[in-house]
Amino acid sequence: MTKQSNKSSEVTEFLNELNHPFRKEIEELRDHILVSNKNLTENIKWNAPNYCFENEDRITMRIQPMTTKVQLIFHRGAKKQEQPKDRLIANKSKMLVWKENDRAVITFKNSQEIKKGKDELEKIINEWIKPTENK
Repeated sequence: MTKQSNKSSEVTEFLNELNHPFRKEIEELRDHILVSNKNLTENIKWNAPNYCFENEDRITMRIQPMTTKVQLIFHRGAKKQEQPKDRLIANKSKMLVWKENDRAVITFKNSQEIKKGKDELEKIINEWIKPTENK
């Protein structure tokens, strides 16, 4: 990897203790997320790696124990907010499964899917955090 990510030691320690069967894939996603935008910070929230933009929770991994997938939940934080009329981003990626207009999920079942979706994931991440930049 050419760019250096700003991985959190808190998240690394949490994952070391978790001993998750998908640890390799989780690490790949951590790298991709953090390299996608240098303004993202990483912490633990909801028992998983979580990514903030300007101190607002925006992306959370779902890493349930003993599962054969890792999911990225794209959201606008923990507080319930009024639903936007349209989807938060216009991206038509087939990777995104929309749950509400301000919440979507991407599921990865293996390392190959992560590698294949890397460029698309980077675009989605940067589009997702953009609406908060204009506050």
